[in-house]
Amino acid sequence: MQTTSSHFFAHMARLKLINRWPLMRNTQIENVQEHSLQVAMIAHALAVIRNEYFDGNIDANAIATLALFHDASEVLTGDLPSPVKYFNSTIASEYKKIESIAEQKLVDMLPERLQAYYKPLVCSDLHNKDDYRLVKAADIISAYLKTVEEISAGNNEFKKAHNKLKIQLDNIKLPEVELFKQTFINSFKLSLDEITDNEL
Repeated sequence: MQTTSSHFFAHMARLKLINRWPLMRNTQIENVQEHSLQVAMIAHALAVIRNEYFDGNIDANAIATLALFHDASEVLTGDLPSPVKYFNSTIASEYKKIESIAEQKLVDMLPERLQAYYKPLVCSDLHNKDDYRLVKAADIISAYLKTVEEISAGNNEFKKAHNKLKIQLDNIKLPEVELFKQTFINSFKLSLDEITDNEL
């Protein structure tokens, strides 16, 4: 079987070169690839919690896969800082158009027979709204946890972002998010010794 060369996954591999929080002083640099992994793990957990505790019937593996690709377009657009991206409605709207073009460009890199599998993952206008709501919640949780870790390391640069993200997190009215917060978030405020003492 003859196939043509595709640059799709070569681009995906370069997500590790796109740093998040580019205007902030970081004690630990975070890139888009590792952020996407954490969002996928959290989104998967939110789906499992919904199914186990709140009578849900959602495919946790599909949610995790969607989360893995939620920032795929940033390999072409970069990670535009939120204060710039959301400075006003015009900029937000125009940036959304840029994201859509980048998403389609990535899909077009794939062999034609594979495009139907990846387009619903990469192209945000095709995302199932309920599924993406969990991914978006996981995205906010991941960003919030980054601020917790930075502040715990003594970096006050993240205080304002921390307060803003806490408000966003508290405004997510999903029981699985509340249970995740109660169960897992406090551990991120602790040192390695504190989270391992009870495990050994």
